[in-house]
Amino acid sequence: MDRFQYLLLMAGCLAITLPLEILGARVYRRPGRLVRTLLPVLGVFLVWDVVAIARGHWTFHPDYVTGWSLPGGLPIEELAFFVVIPICGLLTYESVDRMLTALRRPADAGEDLLDSPGKR
Repeated sequence: MDRFQYLLLMAGCLAITLPLEILGARVYRRPGRLVRTLLPVLGVFLVWDVVAIARGHWTFHPDYVTGWSLPGGLPIEELAFFVVIPICGLLTYESVDRMLTALRRPADAGEDLLDSPGKR
């Protein structure tokens, strides 16, 4: 089970932030925006990690990863990290933005927030 710890942690991060989508963050319902958010992160940090691994700056303990790797020796767990953490951040950002927007509206804003999570 130890070798799945990293993947389980990523699954836990998604599970913890999933209610934010249900409450109206609308991150998963806008796939184009999600992809535009993820591509720069993936582009920069995948290259960064592969270079760091190749130079021996860091490694991933084999007891805590599955052993499945991408070219360059990058564990799939690290790819999952670069996808999951920005999604969690975006879900949090959108939820906070939605709540602050609702608080700035007149008294009926709270009802609007709860009644129509798809509106925006």
